[in-house]
Amino acid sequence: MARSPEEALKATLARVAPGTGLRDGLERILRGRTGALIVLGSDRTIDQLCSGGFDIGIEFSPTRLRELAKMDGAIICDKDANRILRAAVQLVPDPSIETQESGTRHRTAERVAIQTGVPVISVSQSMQIIALYVHGLRYVLEGSEKVLARANQALATLERYRSRLDQVTSSLSALEIEAMVTVRDVAVTLQRHEMVRRISEEIAQYVLELGVDGRLLSLQHDELTVGRGPGSEMVIRDYSASRTSAEIDAAVAALQGIGPTELIDLSRIANIVGLTTGPESLEAIIGPRGYRLVSGLKAVPRAVADRLVDHFGGLQNLMAATIDELMVVDGIGEQRARTVREGLSRIAEASLLDRFL
Repeated sequence: MARSPEEALKATLARVAPGTGLRDGLERILRGRTGALIVLGSDRTIDQLCSGGFDIGIEFSPTRLRELAKMDGAIICDKDANRILRAAVQLVPDPSIETQESGTRHRTAERVAIQTGVPVISVSQSMQIIALYVHGLRYVLEGSEKVLARANQALATLERYRSRLDQVTSSLSALEIEAMVTVRDVAVTLQRHEMVRRISEEIAQYVLELGVDGRLLSLQHDELTVGRGPGSEMVIRDYSASRTSAEIDAAVAALQGIGPTELIDLSRIANIVGLTTGPESLEAIIGPRGYRLVSGLKAVPRAVADRLVDHFGGLQNLMAATIDELMVVDGIGEQRARTVREGLSRIAEASLLDRFL
């Protein structure tokens, strides 16, 4: 399956991250102030765009890349930058491809990337920047210090977001047990899940771009994201009118696709997942099916948990079920029924204690 431009960009960022030979070579070119045009991949389409130059087929090294960049023309490497295939090549892409760039090297890089789907790196001699072109995307690499500064700010934001998510999730659990959940409570929980997801993805991008310089950042990021529990998908399954996996996936995708302005609008969030039709409906009481809380029972497989929820039709019925009633469900024996009964009781007790203490 073909990768999306965003996935291809992430893969290219990993190839040019600090600590890689390619990044070392690019920084040598920057310090030498010569500029360069480097294509990461070679196939029939690339060959058709190449004119002149010479085949070398040598093993890649940062010093070789630096020396070859002194000559005019592009350098063609294999996709993993393990070998330098050609040098001093003139690239002749389709001139009808639109580009927003002004410099000849950058215009060529963008057109080649769009026409071939192969990542192209342009090192600017005058502006002293390294730009990646992947399909129609352009990404300018920055030094580790600048990236780390932004990453640390994002990490502090994630810590606040995660703390708030834990609070609203705990509050939602207590309200579910008391049968007092409103549409607003669900929308706020979904909003916080999405905010945490977005800032977490941003930090993951920084970790990727930093390479070996991002090891500590990666550990901090992992610490803040571990144990998040069920995500927005499980909340939507609990409350949305949608029931099929395809409908749930579509609702999750719609939530992830809204803009920052829409994300602060609780009515908009509720509408996306099929909970309400207007601001006045935010205060309406709704009942959970119980998927989210039951998923917290580690001893109960996902398929069995789904059968439990479907059989009782709602969290309140499930919480009130006796061991004998639980054993009616396929896959629930006496031991597992006791485990479910005790597990739900512990969740209820812990949630209520968190709410009122």
